[in-house]
Amino acid sequence: MSTLEIVAVLINILGVWLTAQRIRWCWPVSVVAVLLYAWIFFGVKLYSDMLLQLVFALLQGYGWWRWSSGQSVAGKVRVERLPPRVARVSLLAGLLGAVLLGSLMHHFTDAAVPWVDALLTAFSLVASFWATRKYLASWGLWIVLDIAYVGLFLYKDLQLTAALYAGFVILAAYGLHAWRKDLDAQDRALPQAAGATS
Repeated sequence: MSTLEIVAVLINILGVWLTAQRIRWCWPVSVVAVLLYAWIFFGVKLYSDMLLQLVFALLQGYGWWRWSSGQSVAGKVRVERLPPRVARVSLLAGLLGAVLLGSLMHHFTDAAVPWVDALLTAFSLVASFWATRKYLASWGLWIVLDIAYVGLFLYKDLQLTAALYAGFVILAAYGLHAWRKDLDAQDRALPQAAGATS
């Protein structure tokens, strides 16, 4: 456990908590966190996860823009439902991305666990895309991924990072509950708003 890993863990916790609260400052905080983890993952030969962190840094800017331009309720972004077509297309893209990235890492690098790392990386991109679009389903996918990441990081002897991802499971469950509650409140408010304007 290094000082770098400790700092990365603390910043990541803050970023996920801000996301669960639907506070758009989650995005710049998360940029710092993912860049720290890119360096950590490079050191332990989790190259797909290293690349994922760099892509995450770009996605943070997109998320910041989407959340800044989205409708807000009491200063927080509006939660959305995942459209079935978007779900199908993005899950298929995740699967294809996992096969392509896993094959590249397996054949051209000394990656420690190329296929598992690629699978988790590809579907983390799907979950991140869903989060930038404010889809409630992003939290459910993060729960599954974070559980898998706990096992991967224990295997790679990154105990503090494994503990962080175990904490992410709890935060994702909280985010799922909070966003579902807010989505229900938004749904209840729609008929009232329509009645007020008619």
